[in-house]
Amino acid sequence: MKVTRRSQDRGHANHGWLDSYHSFSFAEYYDEQHVEFGPLRVLNEDRVAAGQGFGTHGHRNMEIITYVLEGELAHQDSIGTGSTIRPGDVQRMSAGSGVRHSEFNASQTNKVHFLQIWIQPNVSDIPPSYEEKHFDAAGKRGRLRLIASQNGDEGSVRVHQDARVYSGLFDADERAELPLAPGRRAYVHVARGVVHANDVELNAGDALKLWGEPSLQIGHCAKAEILVFDLPASAG
Repeated sequence: MKVTRRSQDRGHANHGWLDSYHSFSFAEYYDEQHVEFGPLRVLNEDRVAAGQGFGTHGHRNMEIITYVLEGELAHQDSIGTGSTIRPGDVQRMSAGSGVRHSEFNASQTNKVHFLQIWIQPNVSDIPPSYEEKHFDAAGKRGRLRLIASQNGDEGSVRVHQDARVYSGLFDADERAELPLAPGRRAYVHVARGVVHANDVELNAGDALKLWGEPSLQIGHCAKAEILVFDLPASAG
């Protein structure tokens, strides 16, 4: 089965300094049809104005992945981590038993545009931890590059859930296929450009949910950057 979610159907909140689109119920946006997809709980597309950001706040028992599309995002947390991430960087923070952090646009002149992803873990109250890796464009060109997985496979960041997250850059006749094991489901999010996923045309901000399909097939693309989530049926 496949279900398409169009960009304009997402939740939206514009706070001036923050312009955010919510693929799933978040903050004051609630849609009972779009609360989560397996353990994938949050996928927010955020644009933060120059010099602005999220003040110190807390999280518990959540795997939080940050994926920067444009600009620079600075991070500080209560476990002593401080860094600035840029396009190609993937940041993973396991909130576990509790962590506090802040996120700010590191530029005083330009916006930062990024995806904030929350995955529900399959373990609770573990010590909080942080990880960051860079995945260059060449490694994502015309293929689905694994960027997050339960065991840190292929140099990916590690998440505490039976989930695999891929990123890919596609244009023209570049194609990819991802087999889906029985009982697994896939979620495709288009960060920019145009792709066809299992014969469905998707534009920037669109998503496709798949389950009961033997594979995900990507093709007929135009300057596209996508994220793909290979997920169990439930948070587990």
